[in-house]
Amino acid sequence: MTEPKMNTESLGVWSDPFTFDVERDRTIAYAEATNDPNPVYLDGTLAPPVFAIVPVFEGMIPPLFKVVPDSLIPFVVHGEQDMVFHRPIVPGMKLVSRAQVTGFASKSSGTTVSLKLETRADDGDLVNEQWMVSFFRGFQAGETVGELAPAHGFPDALRDDTPFAEVTQHVDDDQTYRYAEASGDPMPIHTDDAFARSAGLPGIIAHGLCTMAFTSRAVIESAAAGDPSRLRRLAVRFSRPVLPGQDVTTRIWRESAGAYAFECTSSAGDVVIKDGRAEIGD
Repeated sequence: MTEPKMNTESLGVWSDPFTFDVERDRTIAYAEATNDPNPVYLDGTLAPPVFAIVPVFEGMIPPLFKVVPDSLIPFVVHGEQDMVFHRPIVPGMKLVSRAQVTGFASKSSGTTVSLKLETRADDGDLVNEQWMVSFFRGFQAGETVGELAPAHGFPDALRDDTPFAEVTQHVDDDQTYRYAEASGDPMPIHTDDAFARSAGLPGIIAHGLCTMAFTSRAVIESAAAGDPSRLRRLAVRFSRPVLPGQDVTTRIWRESAGAYAFECTSSAGDVVIKDGRAEIGD
């Protein structure tokens, strides 16, 4: 049997542009599906920051699997997400995005693949940039090639400090169903208990981006006085799954002016997000 190989010829190649019309009802539904009561989301003034994944979700898949063999699809998990915000998404916008796989790194337990996304308004202004890191369990690419996603490790020196803020949020029993509909992410590990168990999980797990949205709420309420337009960057590394019915606690440390480190634990005692970083503007 032939071992799967990465297609390095597709590295660094931008996809064709793809468009997305931002509808007010869709942005409000996303806020409701992530339990975020910020009034500027619920009245349709602004989209929640992590809504940035919705316009690119479908368009980022084909470029990924031009580099990664299709046979590895069952072995992929979401490793990291890093969002850089240049301006908020506003209902009524027409967004134009593109994606490219920039590089991959082989590790003892599998291979990480870095994919970069760029979203602009139809007038050409940059709205956000994102890095998604996918981890393919058990697959050895055998080399490290290209540009990898930027690092955002937790500074060890902060461990001795008291967190700047601590916010606990509850993952509802129906959270994954609501998030799947609002986000357009149909992966059955989030909605089909039998399928999730067949994949080696303890049951349905929460979407990683839903947990990331929880962290955005914690950061914006604690460090940005509730103003999401001040969020400049939000980066996370997913480390353990979150289950419906659990609580998620985000602990935030002030690293420097406008820069914060954070991590999240579940009520089961697991660290579910590591190496969190948030940057806040004036």
